[in-house]
This record gives sequence, structure tokens and C-alpha cells, in this order.
Amino acid sequence: MSGLPQPELHKGAKFVFLSDWDGTITDQDSNDYLVDTLGFGAEQRKADNVKVLTGESNFRDMFRAMMQSVKVPYEECKDVLRENIELDPGFHEFYTWCKENGIPVIIVSSGMAPTIRAVLEKLMGVEEASQMEVIANDVEYTDPEGKGTTWDIVYRHPESGFGHDKSQSIIPYRSIPSRPTLFFAGDGVSDLSAARHADLLFTKVKPDGNTELAAFCEREGIPHVKIRDFRKVLALVKEVVGGKTTDQVIAENQ
Repeated sequence: MSGLPQPELHKGAKFVFLSDWDGTITDQDSNDYLVDTLGFGAEQRKADNVKVLTGESNFRDMFRAMMQSVKVPYEECKDVLRENIELDPGFHEFYTWCKENGIPVIIVSSGMAPTIRAVLEKLMGVEEASQMEVIANDVEYTDPEGKGTTWDIVYRHPESGFGHDKSQSIIPYRSIPSRPTLFFAGDGVSDLSAARHADLLFTKVKPDGNTELAAFCEREGIPHVKIRDFRKVLALVKEVVGGKTTDQVIAENQ
């Protein structure tokens, strides 16, 4: 076990929103960006993703290989992402509304927390970013000087084939008294473990129309709502908070 702590549950909340970070809250996947521009490239990355979807490989090993192909100091990686990653156009409004209405928004990511926070600080501001809950993997500097010239990912759940099993951030909510309504948003192979456990699952569709998570859900018969940005998420979450059931929302948005 990595020993990375699991945050306290929001036991008093009526609604809890959990979301993938890369390519869901952001306009593109930051890890893919690093690999495509500084690592072994998009062609191999996409081929490896297919292997995960078909069960030929697991996400943990595939993702580590991706990260190890990036031979750039970690601080430089953070700088590159600050300059090239933006938020989904509807996320800021969505997050502000949830905060005003007492709905916890939790980022659940298979990426690395220091990278996520570096981007958040630029896009949301240092103070706001410091208040945002992030459940993610960590990073270890492996060079003798400890400056991050070389580095490796530290998995939250190294015993899991996901490295970070996102379902472990959702499942505990399902067993608490007066459990909240659970929302989850995701887009890719790192979200497969979480897909079955939300009351309302949003699957983000990429600009090219592709979405690995939606394809998985359709193959496995998992109810979900496709979205292109968080403006639709906000509208549908408002409907549930206003009294519609999640089953109604899913049925009306197919």
C-alpha cells in the first residue's frame, strides 16, 4: 500500500459531485499532453489505451510506462501544463454554484496531485485552489538531489490494476446513513472502476466525438448521460437538486 490518506467523507451532504480531472474538468488531458509532446507520442499512447479497454493490459502499468517516457524534470512538466491546459468552459460557473449550494465537488484523478494543483492555482487562483478537494496519486523525486530531475508516480492503490481505484472514493458514500445522491463525471479508461457506482454518471465527449468511457458504458449497459461541457452538467444537477430523480434525468437525456 502507498499509504496515501483518504479524505473524510462529507457525511452531512445531500449531494456529492465527484469528477475526473484530465479531459473532464480540463479542456484536454494533461498527462496525454505530456506524453504526446515530451514522451513516446500519441500513436503509442492511443494503442496502449485500446489494450486497457480490451483487458489486454491494465491502467496502472500502462500509465506508469507513459509517465516514464517523459524524460523532463517535474517542475518543467508543471510549467508546460500551466501554459497549455485550460478549464472546461462551464466548470467555473458549475463549481461556484455547487459551493454556494453546499454541494462538495471532489476531484478524483489518476494523475498526480502536485501537477493538478499547479494548474488549478493558475486557473482558479491560489486561494480557491487551496480549498478544492483533490484525491489523486502523488509523485516521488528519484534524483539524488531530490529536485525532480528524475521522478516517478506514487500510486494511491498500487495493488489495484487502476493504480488509483476511483471507485474507492465513491463506494464508502453508499453505505453511510442517509447517503447523498452521488454524481460522477469522467471521460476515459481511468474512470472505468467508478462508472458503476454513481447515481448519475456523466460521460464527457471529446471534440472529435470520441469518448472511451461512454463506449465502455454502452458495451456494459451502464446508464449514463453524455456531455460536451459542464454547462449541461450544471443544468442537470440543478434538476436533480430541484426534485427530479436521477433515473428521470438519465431517461430524458438519451
